[in-house]
Amino acid sequence: MASYGMHHRTADFRALFTRVLADLKEFMGTRNDVLVLTSSGTGLMEAAISNLTSPGDRVVVLTAGKFGERWVSLAKAFGCTVETGTAPYGQTFALEAVRAKLTPETRCVYVQATESSTGARHDIESIAKAVRALPETLLIVDAITGLGTTRLDVDAWGIDVIVGGSQKALMIPPGLAYGAVSERAWQRMETTKSPRYYFDLRKERKAAAKAETSYTPATSLFAGLGAALDYVRQMGDGNLAAGRDALIANAEMCAAMTRAGVQALGLKLFAESAPAAALTAVAAPAGVDSTAICKRFRDQFGAVVANGQAEMKGQIFRIAHIGYYDYLDTVGVLAALEHVMAETIGKKVEYGSAVRAAQEAYEKAKG
Repeated sequence: MASYGMHHRTADFRALFTRVLADLKEFMGTRNDVLVLTSSGTGLMEAAISNLTSPGDRVVVLTAGKFGERWVSLAKAFGCTVETGTAPYGQTFALEAVRAKLTPETRCVYVQATESSTGARHDIESIAKAVRALPETLLIVDAITGLGTTRLDVDAWGIDVIVGGSQKALMIPPGLAYGAVSERAWQRMETTKSPRYYFDLRKERKAAAKAETSYTPATSLFAGLGAALDYVRQMGDGNLAAGRDALIANAEMCAAMTRAGVQALGLKLFAESAPAAALTAVAAPAGVDSTAICKRFRDQFGAVVANGQAEMKGQIFRIAHIGYYDYLDTVGVLAALEHVMAETIGKKVEYGSAVRAAQEAYEKAKG
């Protein structure tokens, strides 16, 4: 990335751009058109509202955390009539409750694959099946932390738009949003009336057909994305889809190890009934502010463990296991957690208990 300075209207960049789009198709496992925007993932989330709705359209947002609430805010910003299906923080949706929100008038359904503010994973396959019972309703999935950590069968399940971000499982800095768009969604864009300019996906599709972007892209990030996809391909011994599956299996394994280690210390998982593979959210012990836990991790071990967001700050801490993260990273963070908890709660901790539980989970995962 540091050495890449290619102008974006050159044959060399067009070759890189074409290769990245083709590799992203394989990485996401879709035949649908793929787009890459120079923005955070939220930019493509906004595009999935502005391109697919008109003011007054009825949409359903399934929300169980801060990023579900972002869908609500985006939809309201573009004048949609928003019906919310909610679940408590740390939990996921009952399918019957989802079905109860859907009507033939529902134009779009918006949901997260992984609600990273709470560490919960949603059952996208079942939700998609419910939405597909309504032929005119589109399903849009924020999979910014889901892609590369969770199995998502875009085409078979009928996901109309799926959103990813460069800084998660693909392991490069933030600044690129990528996604796949179904033919049903492209057809919807021809009739919707919401304003759009930079995030007009039809412009991007037309430009991509000529191996270009509509506007100036982050060329160095494209170079990084191409290298990251090559890395994933190497994980699959030259097969990108196999590499993606290996990446997902690694996240699932590290998540299982982390959950086992956390529970061995007597800590409570915040999303115990539907835990994600991208990260693990842990409830702070009674009387302990999770801010102190995060600060001790940073000061003593130079490790970044995320606090809760907004009103959840001080109540939970979140350990990510995504991208360049493996067995040794998991063992290291759990060993550090043993020290952090002993010093934070002022009680004796059996050193090695979290690490041992993680090692046992590893053995079980490896079969």
